[in-house]
Amino acid sequence: LVGNPNSGKTSLFNLASGAHEHVGNYSGVTVSAKEGYFNFEGYHFKIVDLPGTYSLSAYTPEEIYVRRHIIEQNPDIIINVVDASNLERNLFLTTQLIDMNVRMVVALNMYDELEESGNTLDYHLLSKLLGIPMIPTVCKKSRGIPELFHIIINLYEGADYVDAQGNINPEIAREIQDWHHKHVDESTHYEHVEDYTYPDKPHHTVYRHIHINHGADLERAISEIKDEISLNDSIRYKYSTRYLAIKLLEKDTEVEFWVSELPNAEAIIKKREKAAKRISDTMNEDSESAITNAKYGFINGALKETFVNNHLDKKTITKSIDALVTHRLLGFPVFFLFMFLMFECTFIVGKYPMKGIEWLVATFGKWISYTLSESPLKDLLVDGIIGGVGGVIVFLPNILILYFFISIMEDSGYMARAAFIMDKVMHKMGLHGKSFIPLLMGFGCNVPAIMASRTIENHKSRLITILVNPLMSCSARLPIYLLLVGAFFPKNGSILLLTIYATGILLAVLMAHLFSKILVKGDDIPFVMELPPYRMPTGKAIFRHTWQKGVQYLRKMGGIIMLASVIIWFLGYYPNHNEYKTVPEQQENSY
Repeated sequence: LVGNPNSGKTSLFNLASGAHEHVGNYSGVTVSAKEGYFNFEGYHFKIVDLPGTYSLSAYTPEEIYVRRHIIEQNPDIIINVVDASNLERNLFLTTQLIDMNVRMVVALNMYDELEESGNTLDYHLLSKLLGIPMIPTVCKKSRGIPELFHIIINLYEGADYVDAQGNINPEIAREIQDWHHKHVDESTHYEHVEDYTYPDKPHHTVYRHIHINHGADLERAISEIKDEISLNDSIRYKYSTRYLAIKLLEKDTEVEFWVSELPNAEAIIKKREKAAKRISDTMNEDSESAITNAKYGFINGALKETFVNNHLDKKTITKSIDALVTHRLLGFPVFFLFMFLMFECTFIVGKYPMKGIEWLVATFGKWISYTLSESPLKDLLVDGIIGGVGGVIVFLPNILILYFFISIMEDSGYMARAAFIMDKVMHKMGLHGKSFIPLLMGFGCNVPAIMASRTIENHKSRLITILVNPLMSCSARLPIYLLLVGAFFPKNGSILLLTIYATGILLAVLMAHLFSKILVKGDDIPFVMELPPYRMPTGKAIFRHTWQKGVQYLRKMGGIIMLASVIIWFLGYYPNHNEYKTVPEQQENSY
């Protein structure tokens, strides 16, 4: 799965594989490749969700990771997940994948948003123009997913066996027909793109390898560099020589390193320099910009043929909400109101289920006390395991409520706005607007939050974000805070809890400012981040994410916390437990 951030790759991955990866309506959620497995129509699929990336250049860790994965792992099929409501930007990545000469299908995801906008897309014609099968999908409604994987099977089995006249090898066609009869419900099946079940001239096939036409000057330069690279026969088996030529013109440092190991590396670079200078002289722009503009020109041309904008784009709900939540003055009170509501509900609403769990733990402990006779085993169960784990499990409702609110902010799209309005504040700290999301994730758990800082391109900002992240109060500290706040300040709990969190934030601000001045040198870079449209979070996604965090917490209690409780009980119980009259006296003389 390859696509832009926030295009719905992870939703498609979850739906197809049955996995439960975290899905958020902001960029940078997937920070490493996730693998899943599933069976469909007689085939066993391994599906890999790669990090979201806007291009395949060598600027960010995600771009480099995705490109290396495609080249080194050589997947059978790439599913390019495209946001159908934002075609021009998403198709730029598609054109780069075409340059790589990979076998690909396009999932036109969130197609319902395109339909609701009143705009229309002739995706059949667009498929033919790009030589890529395109399938409309809507992940939240499971629409188009079976069709997508059905077409992938057809493409995988049949695409390499079609001759120049468009006829498929009869033997292959028979094998595909046999599979079709056995595994597909043909009473409800309809003809589709890439249908290889016909022996001659398979119906509706669009798959073919095309070359994006970058214009005469650029194509001449690409051809010259490609011819020089092609003198090395071995390289063809791993890389598309046309792709390498394009990337050299874009001054891609990683591709330059690959080429430097070739015997004629000097001649290739010399041709590149000569071609780049010629492009600069004739087109009045550097070769990288010229290639980017040519790709967007190709995309605009294809969309003019296939996309109809019915200009029903009045002031949308997104623009109306953004007028308030991203306002340079009003945005901050709205943000702090959300934060206050989150902590207030965590504390106030959470105390009712807490009391219920406390009662259950106490009742279970009493039942064990009455059932078992006096023995170290009974004391271990009542005081060690039930007392230790039970003292922590009561905070499960608070953690679930906290993550419930974080999930709503992520899935609705507000989290990206929070990062946007905090950018100015972050820069004063010596950080980057993108640093806000890992820092906010630190309230959940510092470990994935530090991993998420990979999405920050600037080395200085990334390092400082990692260093100050532990000052964010993670959910593991929440039970301790609640215990202390409830014991010493029962009447002002929510205000004090907010103060504790605010103190951690203030310390992070001061330390980040200090680190940016003393520890880490480097220039700040401007903040660029996509603000996705607001989407109504689905109950299923929110509750799944919230429950996952709850399960993680329960696993910690069943492992580390229970083990620690048993060790503490043992040290407090032994030696000579029965030789002392009072508990304090016995505790003083214990290990």
